[in-house]
Amino acid sequence: MTLKQTDRRPKGGVLAVISLLMIGSAAIRLGLEAGPALAKTSEPSALRVNQVQDDLPGAQVLLTELLRREEALKQRESTVLDKEKALDIAGQAIEMRLVALQEAEEALRATLAIAENAAETDLTRLTDVYQSMKPKDAAALFETMDPGFAAGFLSRMPPDAAAGVLAGLSPEAAYTISVIMAGRNAAAPQE
Repeated sequence: MTLKQTDRRPKGGVLAVISLLMIGSAAIRLGLEAGPALAKTSEPSALRVNQVQDDLPGAQVLLTELLRREEALKQRESTVLDKEKALDIAGQAIEMRLVALQEAEEALRATLAIAENAAETDLTRLTDVYQSMKPKDAAALFETMDPGFAAGFLSRMPPDAAAGVLAGLSPEAAYTISVIMAGRNAAAPQE
């Protein structure tokens, strides 16, 4: 081979390796010098803060007061949050009690409806018993009753049965029961 053939070798590979070595060296030097450089720049700022505090004698008092107020605000915020939690719990308890009261009210209404229905059924049966009696026997029984109580039963009876019972009563008892029956709805609004 001749000298010309050796000149034809690619030279780019060697140059690339040398370039990489130089860049690596620069990066290492930069990294080694960056730490002290950063440390040097942070020290003067700390010195400046201390100098500002020394230059302003009230700055320490102001800083202390601000920190005290910040702590007081944190305590107030904590108290407010505690109160909010307590109010939420109380609100939930009130809602639960309202639901329980509504359920109890509905149960009471149902019980009252049953009781009223039972009472009405009992009154209807007793009225049926009185009107099925002979008027003379019913009149003797009605004579001993409270006039208001007797008037209630007579009002529920058919007119012909009530007339038979009233006819068998003493005139004073018949009059008293008739007045009560007539006056029951006297105070009701008229249409």
